[in-house]
Amino acid sequence: MADTSDFRNGLIIKFKNDLYSIVEFQHVKPGKGGAFVRSTLKNLRNGKVLDNTFRAGEGIEIVRVERRKYQYLYKDGEFLVCMDLDTYEQINIPVEYFGEGASYLKESEEVDILFNGNDIISVEIPIFVNLKVVETEPGFKGDTATGANKPAKLETGVSINVPLFINVDDILKVDTRTGEYVERVKS
Repeated sequence: MADTSDFRNGLIIKFKNDLYSIVEFQHVKPGKGGAFVRSTLKNLRNGKVLDNTFRAGEGIEIVRVERRKYQYLYKDGEFLVCMDLDTYEQINIPVEYFGEGASYLKESEEVDILFNGNDIISVEIPIFVNLKVVETEPGFKGDTATGANKPAKLETGVSINVPLFINVDDILKVDTRTGEYVERVKS
């Protein structure tokens, strides 16, 4: 059985009947008392982060996960349909596995799906995506000094705040974690 000496960043363990990824850890040997391991764990189902202290040498259960590349095809009600890039098998995945970033996914975008056996643990979408502006107020030359923003509707149907100089048909780099404009992409 594995123990705390096997800790490494990114390792997935079973803890409190749920799956957690180790974000960071630190072995501590105080001058008095037993050694221990401080760790930061991220829940793979809901994304919540918690700090926990393990005794040095305490047994842990390591979970083997498989990461597979899939291609997002289309939305079907409360599910997103994705295709395995190796076998071309299609699966329906509930929208909640994708989190808030699902509204920034274009059709044919690649995603990573983590499996524990046949069970889906989580879906990792790209951190940045390039999306086209389909609707916004016109921008004017010189509208860069004030730092003001205006709403813009993107090709996936989601609206974000963008600088005043952005026009329709501009391609924007968007952060899927926060939904914020990053930069205008040269086409």
